[in-house]
Amino acid sequence: MSEQYAIDDAKFSRFHLKVTAYSSGGMFCDGYMLGIIAPALAVYGRQHQASTVWLGLIGASALIGLFVGSIVFGWLTDRVGRQTMYLADLLIFLVVSILQAFVTDVVWLFVLRLLLGIAIGADYAISPTLLSEFAPRKHRGWMLSSMNAVWTLGYVVSFAVGYLLSPLGPDSWRWMLASSAIPALIVALLRMGTPESPRWLVRHGRADEALQIVRKHLDPNATPADLAEESEDRSNYRALFHGVLRRRVLFGGLFWFCQVVPYFALFTFLPTVLAALKIEGDLAQSVIVNVFLLAGAVVGMVLVNRMNRRPFILGSFLVLSAVTIVLGVWTGAAPSVVVGLFAVFAFAISAAQALAVVYPSELFPTNVRASGIGVVTAFSRIGAAIGTFLLPVSVAGLGIHATTLIAAGVLLVGLLASAAWAPETRALALSQAGATEAGEPMARTSTTMAKES
Repeated sequence: MSEQYAIDDAKFSRFHLKVTAYSSGGMFCDGYMLGIIAPALAVYGRQHQASTVWLGLIGASALIGLFVGSIVFGWLTDRVGRQTMYLADLLIFLVVSILQAFVTDVVWLFVLRLLLGIAIGADYAISPTLLSEFAPRKHRGWMLSSMNAVWTLGYVVSFAVGYLLSPLGPDSWRWMLASSAIPALIVALLRMGTPESPRWLVRHGRADEALQIVRKHLDPNATPADLAEESEDRSNYRALFHGVLRRRVLFGGLFWFCQVVPYFALFTFLPTVLAALKIEGDLAQSVIVNVFLLAGAVVGMVLVNRMNRRPFILGSFLVLSAVTIVLGVWTGAAPSVVVGLFAVFAFAISAAQALAVVYPSELFPTNVRASGIGVVTAFSRIGAAIGTFLLPVSVAGLGIHATTLIAAGVLLVGLLASAAWAPETRALALSQAGATEAGEPMARTSTTMAKES
């Protein structure tokens, strides 16, 4: 029988629900801000003489910033604490969103979107870290995966808002981009007063403060012994690249990379892809596929709490690879079959994205958790950028079916990597993250590395 811990085995409470809502609210903002650029650029491009290069840079600027923000702020969050950064990135969301309404130069629009991307990258590392460190292991799966469902909702809502604001005239792009200030303000107000992670406090020699937080929000009868699973150990970024954690970084980055390459590529250019497959009424078909995208996110939130991690990730890669191969090989498929296959793909990949939030939080110990999440997030955004950039080039040069088979190849790489490296972490106490499924010792922490040197 596993040991009982005050945080890992706490009863689910109203406090847990609030932290889940506040963290997921940040992900709603992330999805909204990444999605709203598409309808905004459609209007901006008609009103300004910006080159295609600049339009491409503006479209990709948030992804570039996200790469930087997830690495830098993941490390910073492990150094200064979760609570400080949890609110700071929302304030950046708010300020930069408003400033977008006043830009008059394409360069400044690029700079602001870059800054917004850095803040989004920060939230990718901060929100799941804080939430995972309060989540009971019994509920950790759905609590973390709800962030993916809410991210998808924010992404879909941004397109609806863009559609509603587009009749406002040539400056409607300003109001589209600035509209992200509304959810940012709401979530920032909600996050005020969220306590610091007790796990982080213990790791930084502040066990008395940690115990007060646990008694107030989780268990009024908690004792210092209930926090014994966490030992004092400061953040050391180098620990990510030694021993077991090095393999965890490689696995986490690779499986997420292989998920997002086809995800961002196919869905960013979904109307173009459907048109290349000779599907008429591509706008209506895109709406249908997006409905399945949203449904998959909800189902993934349920499944991740009921299934073990390894069968979930292996099964999702297997289904996605099979569907993509059929799309690539079946050149004479009827339009209804193609749309149906895309709907299945959308459903499956959106459900699988639940693991992209849950898994990284369970792969790393507390002292480098935010840093680890930041590194694998940054690696995944390289995949998003590569997929988004290369898809139209590949479709034009190789054709849609060959391009689809390339996407299938990427998914098969993810399947093989997961079969070789994916650990089972569903029932793991979060304090045990970093240990292997075979019971091997944890990767060297900063303390052991100091002793060795």
